[in-house]
Amino acid sequence: MTNNTILVVDDEVGIRELLSEILRDEGYRVVLAENAEQARSWRSQTRPDLVLLDIWMPDTDGITLLKDWASGGLLTMPVVMMSGHGTIDTAVEATRIGAFGYLEKPIPLQKLLSTVGRALRGGQGKQLSSLSLASLGRGALIEDLKKRLEQVANLKAPLLLTGEPGAGIELCARFMHRPNTPWIEPEALASLADAPLNMLEQARDGLLFLKDVGEINRLGQKGLLLLLSKIEKYNVRLVCATSLPLAELTAQGTYHPKLYEALSGLSISVPALRMHREDVPELANLMLSRFIESGEVPLLQFSTAALNCLRNYDWPGNLTQLSGIVRSLALTCAGSEISAEAVQQALEYPGSPSATSSVIADIPLNLPLREARDLFEKTFFERLIDQEGGNMTRVAEKAGLERTHLYRKIKLLGIRLRNH
Repeated sequence: MTNNTILVVDDEVGIRELLSEILRDEGYRVVLAENAEQARSWRSQTRPDLVLLDIWMPDTDGITLLKDWASGGLLTMPVVMMSGHGTIDTAVEATRIGAFGYLEKPIPLQKLLSTVGRALRGGQGKQLSSLSLASLGRGALIEDLKKRLEQVANLKAPLLLTGEPGAGIELCARFMHRPNTPWIEPEALASLADAPLNMLEQARDGLLFLKDVGEINRLGQKGLLLLLSKIEKYNVRLVCATSLPLAELTAQGTYHPKLYEALSGLSISVPALRMHREDVPELANLMLSRFIESGEVPLLQFSTAALNCLRNYDWPGNLTQLSGIVRSLALTCAGSEISAEAVQQALEYPGSPSATSSVIADIPLNLPLREARDLFEKTFFERLIDQEGGNMTRVAEKAGLERTHLYRKIKLLGIRLRNH
């Protein structure tokens, strides 16, 4: 086995020895820790492929240790929680922080081995590549977002998440998901028009996450209304996401008023990255550490000036763009430190204050914010398209947007594409 190192963290010597014996017999390499301090020490030296973590320990409980790892960028391996006194609430909390699963003591042998096997097969790549809500930041805006999500986590009502593409909406939806229940996230929403109840059947007793609900056509909207009317029967929690203003679409007559009313009853806005830029340095370090731990990039760090550059940027593509920039900087760095110059080059910062002001000089300051933003974005995209000679792949990369989002944005802003 290539990924076979398991760290067992439990304050009871009998449990540690029993688990060690069982797992070693199965061919795993096992390392033991009797408390959180030992577990932290072992984790700082190397990365185990899996951690079996007891919830109740005398020095620091397992949930606190899990939170520390999640917020510090160290939750890059699957963690399975163990407890003899656990409740479903504890299991839910652990999986929301980022745990892979939960085992109740005494642990049946087959359950232990099947959970360990699943975690090692499915947990590794997923944990490395994705953030969790716990790692989204510690600023006031994100703390407020976490509190709001916690308040509505156990409600039955459909939840609408609004925000820009790449802002972390899926992390919020994942936070709503209860462990050991279905998570259904359709790639396309076309089946809403002809078979909406199939989605409910798949998601029965679990969570159905529908992205881009602002873009569905009239038939799809009717299908979603039907789905909403049957949702209690299937015991499904519905979480929808949109980056488009549903209120405006409804006012324009392109969105069904009843559907808007049903979806907007419980709505939470996910802030854009530029609104909590104090979290950017920590997020950049977290993303870099994940790329390093996955073996994708060599051991590197950001200079303080480089982190300041990242924090001062506006991030129109949000977390998606930040992750892409961090990866690109790490792959192209010649030394052991990523410099401010490298960041400026990657972000194509304008060289002087006059260059910066030329982009916004055309925007009158007596406009409402929304109109001013639209005008800025229109100018920004027109110049970027011009600069890249109409190459939309490169425009999408520079703006940090997926091509579908880019075309939608261009259409909404009324930009006409010319043949170059």
